[in-house]
Amino acid sequence: MKKQLILLFTLAFAGIFSAAAQDPIYVVNGQVVSDIRNIPPGDIESTEMLPADEQTIARYGTEASNGVILITLRYDTPARFPEADGSFNDYISEQTDWDDSLPAARVVLRYKITTDGRTVPTDELEATDRRLRRRVIDAVEKAPRWQPAMRDGKPVESEGVLRVQLPEGKSVPRPLEFIMR
Repeated sequence: MKKQLILLFTLAFAGIFSAAAQDPIYVVNGQVVSDIRNIPPGDIESTEMLPADEQTIARYGTEASNGVILITLRYDTPARFPEADGSFNDYISEQTDWDDSLPAARVVLRYKITTDGRTVPTDELEATDRRLRRRVIDAVEKAPRWQPAMRDGKPVESEGVLRVQLPEGKSVPRPLEFIMR
């Protein structure tokens, strides 16, 4: 009897933790998605968590047994940069003149995509070299226009973060730190 009770407790305990380890379903603008890590927080208009009750499971299926998180974005379709095969980061890196003999440097900028598709730098988050910073900003300002994000058939502003580290493959040296005693 004692062994059966321990076995039953172990199975119940394992079941609770395996269920807890499962992720909820994410529904973004009405579409079920598997990953939400690439959604910039500034693009999220609202979130709502649905409990794992009978009504939710009936609507979304048994996958909803760990709950459903509804996410509404500020747009229906995200902005798209049609000029690059890869990402906007790759495009700007290719457009920025930075010789391999120069030290490695990094620039991180927040930018806004306007309703007419222009890219406008808004915040400098990091710049390890002023020369690279100026060249990256020039490349951003000269970049072709985006297809802006759309909401209810109308263009809306959106934003993103640009990370450029050149030359590619080199590590940016750590900044010097002085310790005074």
